[in-house]
Amino acid sequence: MRVVVCADKFRGTATAREVGDAVSRAVAHDGGECVIQPMADGGEGTLDAFGGPNRLTTVTGPLGDPVEAEWALRDQVAVIEMARASGLLLAGGAEGNDPMGATTAGTGELLATATEAGARRIIVGLGGSATTDGGLGALRAMAPLARYRGVAIDVACDVRTRFVDAAEVFGPQKGATRAQVQLLRRRLERLAQVYVDEHGIDIADLERSGAAGGLAGGLAAAGATLEDGFTLIAEAVELYDTIEGADLVITGEGRLDPTSFDGKVVGGVASLAAAAGVKAVAIVGRADDGTASPIPVVSLVDRYGEQRAMHDTVECITLAAGELLASA
Repeated sequence: MRVVVCADKFRGTATAREVGDAVSRAVAHDGGECVIQPMADGGEGTLDAFGGPNRLTTVTGPLGDPVEAEWALRDQVAVIEMARASGLLLAGGAEGNDPMGATTAGTGELLATATEAGARRIIVGLGGSATTDGGLGALRAMAPLARYRGVAIDVACDVRTRFVDAAEVFGPQKGATRAQVQLLRRRLERLAQVYVDEHGIDIADLERSGAAGGLAGGLAAAGATLEDGFTLIAEAVELYDTIEGADLVITGEGRLDPTSFDGKVVGGVASLAAAAGVKAVAIVGRADDGTASPIPVVSLVDRYGEQRAMHDTVECITLAAGELLASA
C-alpha cells in the first residue's frame, strides 16, 4: 500500500514532520510505502513544507530585541515565516506582548536579506504574529523598495480578514485591551491612506490584507501578491501529483472545527484527494462537536483520552494509523 501523509502541525504537541514520521512507522510495520509531505496553510510550519530552514539571520524581534530567525533559500526561492522574526511567542505570548509597539521590522529585514542573497521569488508565510502595525515596520526595513524589482513576493495567508478589521479580529489575541483595539483600528485606517498616498495602492478593502495584523496589506502595497496559503503551498510542492496514484491519503491537524474546511490543510487535502479519486482520512487531536467532514475523522482525544492524546501525541498517531491500515 502506498500512503501519502500530508498533515498540518498539531499545535504545541507535534510538528507536521513528526506527524508524518509517526504515520510512517505504522506504514513500515504494515509493509507499505509512505511518502511524507508536511503541509501548512501559511502559518507556522510553512518552512517545514518546503524542506525546513537552511539559513539563520539575526533580526529585530517584535519588541525590538534581537532574535535569530531561521529561513530557507533554495534555487533562488526564499521561504520566510514571519512568526520566526515577529511572532507572538517571541514576545512572551499575549501576556508579555506590547500590542501597540510590536513591530514587523524583523520580517522586513529577512526579506531584504533574502533579496541580497539572490532570491528571485520570496514566499512569506503569515501566522502567529505579535503585531498589528499594518506592515509599516517591515516596509521601513525593506527600503529602498526599488531593490525588489524582478523579485516576486508571494504572501501565503491563512485568513481572509481585511486590513482595518485586523485590529478587532486579532488584537485581543495579542494582548490588546478594548481601548487599544480602537486605537489600533484608527492607526490602520490612517496607514491605509498613507499607502495610497505613497504607493498608489488602496489595500483597505483587499481580501486577506489584514493577515498578521495587516502585514499582508503592507506587503501588498509594496507590490506583493496575497494568496490562499494552502493553495500556494500545495501548488509549489506539487501536492496533487504526489497524491495521485496513492492508495490512501492521511491528513490531520491539532483541532478540527468548521474552519478546517475553509482554506485550511485538512479541507484542502480532502478536496485534492477527491479530485484524484483517492481515499483520504484525517487524524486530529480533537474534533469539535457537530463539525461536518467530507472524509472520515479519527480523534485522538476520543480514541485514547485527553491526557494521553495531549502528552503522548506522536505515539497515539502511530497507533491510530496502524488501526486505519489494518481496516483498509
